Amino acid sequence: MALSRGLRCCQRVFSWIPVLIITAVVLWSYYAYVFELCLFTITNTLEKVAYLLMFHICFVMFFWTYWKSIFTPPATPCKKFQLSYSDKQRYDLEERPDAQKQILVEISKKLPISTRAQSGAIRFCDRCQVLKPDRCHHCSVCETCVLKMDHHCPWVNNCVGFSNYKFFLLFLSYSMLYCVFIAASVFQYFFKFWGDLPNGPAKFHVLFLMFVALMFFISLMFLFGYHCWLVAKNRSTLEAFSAPVFISGADRNGFNVGIRKNLEQVFGENRRLWLIPVFTSQGNGHHFPLKNHSSASQNPLLPNEDMWDESDDGSEEGSLGEFTSVFVMY
Repeated sequence: MALSRGLRCCQRVFSWIPVLIITAVVLWSYYAYVFELCLFTITNTLEKVAYLLMFHICFVMFFWTYWKSIFTPPATPCKKFQLSYSDKQRYDLEERPDAQKQILVEISKKLPISTRAQSGAIRFCDRCQVLKPDRCHHCSVCETCVLKMDHHCPWVNNCVGFSNYKFFLLFLSYSMLYCVFIAASVFQYFFKFWGDLPNGPAKFHVLFLMFVALMFFISLMFLFGYHCWLVAKNRSTLEAFSAPVFISGADRNGFNVGIRKNLEQVFGENRRLWLIPVFTSQGNGHHFPLKNHSSASQNPLLPNEDMWDESDDGSEEGSLGEFTSVFVMY
C-alpha cells in the first residue's frame, strides 16, 4: 500500500516535467526577446516600443490560455448518473451479466443517454460506479470519468474535455500567434547576426529564438489544424479513432449538427467572447444534440431528456470535478 502511494506521488511529480519544460522555454524566449533583442539590440525607439507592446499582448494571451488549460477542473458526471445505494446493492448482488445489463437499462431510462458500448449495452464505469453520459470516458491516468473527453494532454498535465476544450484551442492558436510574431519581428536581425553583426550574447539568443519559434510553429500548425477539423465535424479525438455507437449502430457524424452549431457548442453564441479564455461552451456536458433528430426520437431514453433538465437544478455545479482523460502524446 505504501509502495503504491509512493509510486503515485512520483508519477504526479514527474507529470509536471512537460509543463516545466514549456514554461522554461517560454520564459527564456521572454528574456531573449525583451532584453537581448529589444533593449540591447534594437536602436530605433519607435520600433522598440511597438515590438514590446505587441509582444506583451501575445505573451499575456498565451499564458492566460495556458494557465486556464492547466488549472481548469474537469467536468465529471453529476450525481444523477451515479448508482443509488439500493441500485448499487442490487447490481453488486446480481451475478448474471444479462441481469446486470437489464438493471442498467432500467436506471438509464430516467437519463438522457443515447450512446451505447460496442456490445450494445449501457456504458457503465465499474471504477467510478457511474452510468456514462454521452461522449464521457474514463481516464486511466487521472482515474476518473470526464465529460466529453478529448484526450489527456501531458503538455498541460490535464485532461482536455468539456470544461476546458475552448481554452485548449485558444492556447494552440495564441501559441502559434506568439511564434509567428517572434519569427516575423526577429527575421531581419536573424540575418544581420548571421553575417554582419559581431559575436556576443545577443547573437546566440536571437539566432536560437528564430529556430525555436519556427520549430514550435510548424508542430503547432498541424495540431491546431487537426483540432479545427475535429471541431468542424463535432468529434473528439477519441471519437475520431472510435466512432460513437447509437441504437442504430456506430456513426462518426452522430453529433455533427452543422459547422456553425458545432462551433457554438465549443465557443458559445456570443462571438465577441470566442477569442477570450472565459467559459462560454453550450450545455452542461451531459447530453448533446444529435445529427438525425428523427432517429434520436426512436431512442426510448431521449424522451426523458426534458424531464431530466427540469429536475436537474445543480447539475452544472456538480459537473465540474477533477481532471482526467486518455494519454495522447503529440
